[in-house]
Amino acid sequence: MICPYCSDPETKVLDSRESENNVRRRRECLKCSKRFTTYERVEFDLTVIKKDGKREPFDREKLKKGILKATEKRPISAEKIEETVDDIEQKLRNMKSYEIPSKKIGDEVMKKLKTLDKVAYIRFASVYKDFKDIDELAQELKNIKG
Repeated sequence: MICPYCSDPETKVLDSRESENNVRRRRECLKCSKRFTTYERVEFDLTVIKKDGKREPFDREKLKKGILKATEKRPISAEKIEETVDDIEQKLRNMKSYEIPSKKIGDEVMKKLKTLDKVAYIRFASVYKDFKDIDELAQELKNIKG
């Protein structure tokens, strides 16, 4: 592992902790003695099946960008967003199939955003559900209010 401070390749692991979906390691550079944390995630390929039937590899960053766009300028911490992305990804990886319809991913994002922030939920829903007019948006607002 290369030190992020001095770029020396010699580091040692001080502590290692496993969680449900990753391994956290505290490391120390043998040259400059600075400490830093790395995360290792177990990965296996998921395939997203798009509405038009095309398949593409699951992209965690694409999922995160969509959530970031919906939560932009909202009082939501970066840690909470990362936790939300982790939760959604873990749920997808725990499914029986490695091929996930994009609708399933969108539904999971909607569920998480609905509990996280109602404004972010509406922002995401307006794109995801492709409202045809203001009445559909008003109905969705009514649904989350009541």
